[in-house]
Amino acid sequence: MTATTRTPQSTDSLLRFAMRADAVISGLTGVALLLLAPRVAEWSGTTPAVEYATGAFFVVFGIAVLALAARPAVRTSGLVLAVGNALFSVLTVVVVLADVWPLTTTGVVLVLGTGVYTLVMAELQYQGVRRIAKG
Repeated sequence: MTATTRTPQSTDSLLRFAMRADAVISGLTGVALLLLAPRVAEWSGTTPAVEYATGAFFVVFGIAVLALAARPAVRTSGLVLAVGNALFSVLTVVVVLADVWPLTTTGVVLVLGTGVYTLVMAELQYQGVRRIAKG
């Protein structure tokens, strides 16, 4: 009689999910910014050029992250993405405190809200990386 023991295998499903969610949400936000740039600039206190550039960046970012999430191994790219998202969160606070643009109250909420979103994504992605590392 043989006894078999199953050892838990590491999984990258949480990391892939977090990367794909980040890609889709960022990409859709970018499309919305591209479509509504002048209006968002009015609400936020930035300029349409800033909103167009941000929208384009988010779309390209979303496509790139989707491509990275489809790779066979995602641990390293997930870790880089988590660090990048954490740094982006810090940058949003710096933008508000440094008064880079004459942001309206709505603009401050939008910028800091983006920082909160990227911090949540960074945490999910980091936990996904840790889950792989523990396996």
